[in-house]
Amino acid sequence: MKRFIRNIAILIFPFLLMIIVNEVVRPTIMEKPYSKYEITAMNSIDKISDKCTWICHNNTRFCKENHVIFLKPYFKYTDTIYFGIISMFQKTGNYGLANIIFLVVLSPLLIWFFIIKSLNIQDEINKLKKQK
Repeated sequence: MKRFIRNIAILIFPFLLMIIVNEVVRPTIMEKPYSKYEITAMNSIDKISDKCTWICHNNTRFCKENHVIFLKPYFKYTDTIYFGIISMFQKTGNYGLANIIFLVVLSPLLIWFFIIKSLNIQDEINKLKKQK
């Protein structure tokens, strides 16, 4: 039962933390929020040079020129992966759904699976050490 609770907590905590941080920050946002399909986002669509907004999602070049600091020397590597993923999602015919399935559901579940697997193996190692 302890493992089950630990495993569920590890799965839920990052999402809960993200929601808490978003809701704490939401009242401090002064720009007009971006809206599409009757959904209002937290971030603005405005081009702001010192803050990422939805324009960064829609215009990667603007974001790279104004907000990226440490990865600039590695664009030749990261752009291939980044634009490859975007291209793959677009080829599905439904970019938004593919984005959600792979980046919001499958990737976190895969990371969670490997964390749990690692913790379970460590538990087994600890049991073996106690038997000696």
